[in-house]
Amino acid sequence: MEEDLQVRWLKLRIKLKERFGIKPDMNGVLLIIGVQELGQGPQEFSKEQKQDLMHIAICSVLLPSGFYSFDGKDDEGWPHFTQMKPLPAFDLFEQENFLKDHILLYFQSQEFI
Repeated sequence: MEEDLQVRWLKLRIKLKERFGIKPDMNGVLLIIGVQELGQGPQEFSKEQKQDLMHIAICSVLLPSGFYSFDGKDDEGWPHFTQMKPLPAFDLFEQENFLKDHILLYFQSQEFI
């Protein structure tokens, strides 16, 4: 199971490299999802906005599992979420795999993979 997750993760990163010209790490993948969910297209973002985009991405990928709910968008079009239940208490390795699994599910739902 663990190996399968890592293989699927690598395949996603390769596909993203084909699409964007870089093979992103976890933060890069989260930024891509955040920009997609923001829906305003590629643009220059400040460091704080990039952190916000990664938060949007995490909320978006964990939304189907009931960890977050979507509250709507603010006046500038940025999505906002409410945490509905606590995240599991994982060590760093487990947390990364938990996120990878949800990111892969997100891209499947977007019919990207």
